[in-house]
Amino acid sequence: MKKILYTLLSLLLFAACTTETVSNAKQEVAQPHIYPDYLGVTIPVNIAPLCFCMADEAALRIDAVITDRHGHQLHSQSEESVDFDVDEWHTLLGQNRGDSLSVTVSAKYDDGWHTYHSFPIYVSPDSIDYGICYRLIEPGYEVWSKMGIYERELSSFEERTLIDNTQFVGCVNCHSFNRGNPADMSLHIRGEHGATLLRQNNGPVTAYNTKTDQTLGLCVYPYWHPSGRYIAYSTNSTSQLFHSADPNRVEVFDTASDIQVYDVANNELLLSPLLKQDSVYETYPVFSSDGRSLYFCAARALPEGSYQLDSIHYNLCRIDFNPETGNFGNRIDTIINAEAQHKSVSFPRPSYDGRFLCYTLSDYGQFSIWHHEADLYLLNLSTGQSRPMVEANSEDTESFHNWSSNSRWIVFSSRRDDGLFTRPYFCHVDAKGSVSKAFMLPQRNPRRFYRERFLSFNVPDFIIAPTRFDGRKASRIINDKSRKNFGVRKESAASF
Repeated sequence: MKKILYTLLSLLLFAACTTETVSNAKQEVAQPHIYPDYLGVTIPVNIAPLCFCMADEAALRIDAVITDRHGHQLHSQSEESVDFDVDEWHTLLGQNRGDSLSVTVSAKYDDGWHTYHSFPIYVSPDSIDYGICYRLIEPGYEVWSKMGIYERELSSFEERTLIDNTQFVGCVNCHSFNRGNPADMSLHIRGEHGATLLRQNNGPVTAYNTKTDQTLGLCVYPYWHPSGRYIAYSTNSTSQLFHSADPNRVEVFDTASDIQVYDVANNELLLSPLLKQDSVYETYPVFSSDGRSLYFCAARALPEGSYQLDSIHYNLCRIDFNPETGNFGNRIDTIINAEAQHKSVSFPRPSYDGRFLCYTLSDYGQFSIWHHEADLYLLNLSTGQSRPMVEANSEDTESFHNWSSNSRWIVFSSRRDDGLFTRPYFCHVDAKGSVSKAFMLPQRNPRRFYRERFLSFNVPDFIIAPTRFDGRKASRIINDKSRKNFGVRKESAASF
């Protein structure tokens, strides 16, 4: 019996691995319609193979040949998705760093083979970081169930769970690293076992209670200072509901929010009255590349009891920060007056080389994940000029994003694939601010992968190395319920 089963399995594997000769093919003038759309994209030299299917499902087989200028080739054929050998793929990309490849696709239908016009893939000389880290969550509205934080190696298809909420009751979110370095890590747990987990220099994980009697609530939306000594947080009183501006969408909004900076060395929250104004919603703080400024989003607060959510417009603002003393400046500058455009800024992220700042622009509010009009914009910090990243944007939502450690790649979440699930996309940004066409995170069989995983990729962020995060030990710390408290240091507006 075992011998018969082995023979049948061998026959099935042989049938799946056999290739057909592409013969008597009809030569098409058009380029192929493939999923994901990798036509003309710019990719890192160390990215995983760009496996793809035909976008329609009528194709019986798909065949792809990748050729460089020197005659080197990669070939793959399958009934469903082309799947290039990882080692051969990386060898070809390494041989063509800074050059282009030509991809010829043929597809077999009921009427025979069709060969499409070739398309290019550009291989950037700029490498990408080791991987990305993200939360996987069901795209629900008011409730959540199982969720976790995961890391994915970008040069392969390997994914690993950091931590999920099957070992404790709570929500995991707000994972953050210091310029992608997982040695410095912040992770927030909400719910019955709420805590902020902090790790410095790959040291032990400590659970903190970040709420104090002088602050609005728990610290969220973390962003590390380049020195590793400080973490900027906001604290938000948040609600969500379906609202009159768009009855088909949930809106997440703040009824109050402030900003503070945590001094890791002294275990103190640094507070400024300029960042704790009752008449202003302050959120999404991020440090500049030199660590001497703090960017954030700010909007005029609604009158108490008002729910005119489409009238909330956040501007991009900046305040000085002195990392030697931990003091703030005595004035707030408006960098982008989105309110004057009847628009709203969220998720500001400065590039680490100090050249640019990427942000999301939507019609109103600060939680742009469900705003289908939300797009990415790029601010040139030298000229002050800002423009939409049309090369990366789509007709649907572009929201959270972050920079690679070399400031040449942006990872961002988009709902362009089906309008419901957020998935990670990447684009290249050169030293002059030119942006390449975005491409989806490669998967071995993309159609099957995204159809079978009914989860959204939430808050994608780069990591320069494996996190080496022990989820089991972290779960024990979370379940222990003992927490270290934050201290507080207040300052006057004129103490800078």
